[in-house]
Amino acid sequence: MLSAIATEHVQRPRNNGGPLEGASAVGRFGSEGGGPYLTIWLRVEGNTIVSAAYETYGCPAAIACGSMATELIKGRTLEQARLLEPDDLITVLGGLPEGKGECAQMAIVALRDALDKIGDTENAV
Repeated sequence: MLSAIATEHVQRPRNNGGPLEGASAVGRFGSEGGGPYLTIWLRVEGNTIVSAAYETYGCPAAIACGSMATELIKGRTLEQARLLEPDDLITVLGGLPEGKGECAQMAIVALRDALDKIGDTENAV
């Protein structure tokens, strides 16, 4: 069972429905049509994430993780965003059901993939 915080993010997901117009980078975990996936778009100005969006095909826990991850990184520096760990996401969401920790991992892998592409004109959006 999802916590009240996670349920709120499932019922009213934030930043869902990318792609994000004007994105500086996009990061992915998995691929569309190939099982669970999560994609995160980041718009960066200077060293700050000014906007983020995500899209996922997954269970409610994946929706909650994408929603919370994008909320947590907006307004943060790139260095601060890199510090976010799957366990942090699980804690802020008030826990995830057993076996759903992989959803937090999906969000963080996609986030780091996007962060790694910031400034890389060959692999950016």
